Amino acid sequence: MKKLLTAAPFLSLVTAAAPAMAQEVNPEAISGIAAMIRWGGVLTSLVVIFLGWLALRVLKETVERLSRRFASKRLLLNKLATILQFLIYISIAVITIALSFSLDDRILALVGGTLAVSIGFAMKDLVASLFAAVTIMIDRPFQVGDRVSFGGFYGDITAIGLRSVRLQTLDDNTITIPNNKFLSDITSSGNYGALDMMVTITFYIEADQDIDLAIDIIRQCIVTSKYMHLPKAISANASQLVIDRKTAIRINARAYVLDTKYEKVFESDVTIRAIKHLREAGVRLAS
Repeated sequence: MKKLLTAAPFLSLVTAAAPAMAQEVNPEAISGIAAMIRWGGVLTSLVVIFLGWLALRVLKETVERLSRRFASKRLLLNKLATILQFLIYISIAVITIALSFSLDDRILALVGGTLAVSIGFAMKDLVASLFAAVTIMIDRPFQVGDRVSFGGFYGDITAIGLRSVRLQTLDDNTITIPNNKFLSDITSSGNYGALDMMVTITFYIEADQDIDLAIDIIRQCIVTSKYMHLPKAISANASQLVIDRKTAIRINARAYVLDTKYEKVFESDVTIRAIKHLREAGVRLAS
């Protein structure tokens, strides 16, 4: 009896709220939504989706087989496969909507609104990149052919497009960077439109060695390198540091390479010959 008395207020509240809930549920709205759906078309749409999935699977297997047979055309086949996959997805979506719904003014307005919102979100970054491309063209923080450092990547700018910038790294990877990234991050350009570029080559010698002799040998190796841009000056400075609890001398030699594409070759050429001549002269390198 006590339990029944406790539940009585709850039952009275439900009984009182039932008419209000019945008023909120609009039977006409439910019937209108049901009228938009073609139930026979829904079953056909499931068949279309299955056939689309089957077509995508056959396309993938066919491209893999052709790629193994024609290895030189692998990239082209992958591009064509991507385009065909996109067309299949779009076709499945259009056919499914056409079969499953009655395309009256209401459903067209619903689909149109959904597409407008989706396209708006998708275009947001694209529009930002377009404005960033104009800013890059006007402000010119770098140019095509410049060797730049950006976001942990280092290489040559090969293209500046309306949406993105392409950077070719020294290990021959192509990096695509959206233009709007350059508006907020720091970019370092080594040559800024010129062919030549400064290169810093570092050497370490023991603290009790002849520093002047070491600098002179390094200078001679730089001057005699066929990759050096002679019209520009060479500089070298020495500083003291501790390596593994031992005092050492660090020599930073700065010179200009005649073309950015020879940067690493120039650095390797000078390093190999300088170490050889330093050892021949009795200058001990720090280890």
